[in-house]
Amino acid sequence: LITQLPLSCLKMLAPVIFTFTTFLLSLQRCDSSSNGTLYKYQARTLNGSRTVNLSDYRELNALHEEMKPFGLTVLGFPCNQFGKQEPGQRHEILPGLKHVRPGNGFVPSFLLFEKGDVNGKDEQEVYTFLKSSCPPVGGDFGNINGRLFWEPLKISDVKWNFEKFLVGPDGKPVMRWHPCVAISEVRADVRKYLLQLYTQDVFN
Repeated sequence: LITQLPLSCLKMLAPVIFTFTTFLLSLQRCDSSSNGTLYKYQARTLNGSRTVNLSDYRELNALHEEMKPFGLTVLGFPCNQFGKQEPGQRHEILPGLKHVRPGNGFVPSFLLFEKGDVNGKDEQEVYTFLKSSCPPVGGDFGNINGRLFWEPLKISDVKWNFEKFLVGPDGKPVMRWHPCVAISEVRADVRKYLLQLYTQDVFN
């Protein structure tokens, strides 16, 4: 279990990145030999206070709280390209989460960035990098009529809200999960990855 690991592994795990923004359950391993790392990209926090160098809301909160002591950081990038499900302005997103969806006073414990595109001609550079480093999850987009708001569609595109990427401490993408993959599966994969990193650190 991850809770049995010593604190020396704190430095070892970097972000799980997801889009807020369903069909074939899928996990893809990413190409760690791709050029660049996550650390060359920047994103502005939702409240605009700072620029940071780089499913389900409640489950992501739980994952973040559980794994935070071991170095995991969850980063959320709101997006309105999937069914126009995030139409609010920057200042409306947090109140919307708190009072509407999921509501009941929900406050994310993870860092949210400004809303932007994750696909298409105006996609954020960090997503261009992530998608070029990881094979696509799922082979198609399902019914696209009135649901997907970008052009051109590419097989490597993020398929829907809550697609996730795991990035290692070296800034290289490691895994990519389809939006339908349960957080419990993501948690198990992250634990396995952390244990693998810890084992390598101990024996190297």
